[in-house]
Amino acid sequence: MESLRIKGTDEFPEIVLDKDSSKFKFSGRSIPEDVREFYTPILDWINKYAMSPNENTIVEFKMDYFNTASSKKILDILEVFEKMYEKGNNVFIKWYYNELDDDMEEAGESFFEIVNIPNELIAYN
Repeated sequence: MESLRIKGTDEFPEIVLDKDSSKFKFSGRSIPEDVREFYTPILDWINKYAMSPNENTIVEFKMDYFNTASSKKILDILEVFEKMYEKGNNVFIKWYYNELDDDMEEAGESFFEIVNIPNELIAYN
């Protein structure tokens, strides 16, 4: 399966989805003008991966900021991983947040009240 890599900018998060190296990473800011256009290929890739996932899937989120439209797409992404987990796959989410950023900590907490996936919230400075 070909990897998907998107270089981060001021508007777009850095995305690394690489089955071969088991790297699944979302980081930076997400404020794309057209959220659907940006996230559709990402969700397509994850849905394809979910049909034949690795033995262990560890996904890292290290977001600095995302707008409301992006938060819905992040939830959509987490829901795909939740379905994988419910089918018996090993899925674990690491949610990194700056220790001074209460909003990102609360966002992680809120997501994991909605989706049932093993997770860890990790503060960094």
